[in-house]
Amino acid sequence: MPMEERELTASQMQPIAEKAAEALIQKLSSNSSMLVLAESCTAGLVSDLLASVPGASNVLWGSYVCYSQAAKISMLGISREKLLYHGLVSNETACLMAAGALHKSGADIAAAVTGLAGPKGDGSDTTVGTVWVAIAVRNGAPTAKGFHFTGSRDEVRLRAAIAVIESLQNALT
Repeated sequence: MPMEERELTASQMQPIAEKAAEALIQKLSSNSSMLVLAESCTAGLVSDLLASVPGASNVLWGSYVCYSQAAKISMLGISREKLLYHGLVSNETACLMAAGALHKSGADIAAAVTGLAGPKGDGSDTTVGTVWVAIAVRNGAPTAKGFHFTGSRDEVRLRAAIAVIESLQNALT
């Protein structure tokens, strides 16, 4: 996300997010790719942005909203031991989420997001605003990128959603 976007409020970022979602749906369509999402801190926000675009049903397989540890275990098949070892907000957990969503779906590409939106911490060493986004494709190892966003809870969540969409755009290039 360009630096100037980091200074915007959630209402100012919304049109940016919507435009990015439209571009991603177009790119997925042109690539004949099917997408699955695994969302934690965004709690379905990425899915909502994408589903608002006409034609999304042709490229969006669905989304797992795995807000809790229990949801990550039951919905995505991630072991409790791995979550405890790596933490709920980590590179490894984001990759496990993307791989789990891809494995359980009929999609070609998966994106996962996990983070700490605030306003308070969770008692771990993870700082508020820390977000990990992972991308997984069939027959490939998942990759993740870490971010640190500032702002209100809504701003962090929207910045994370935009980061997911931009990460997918870059992976499809």
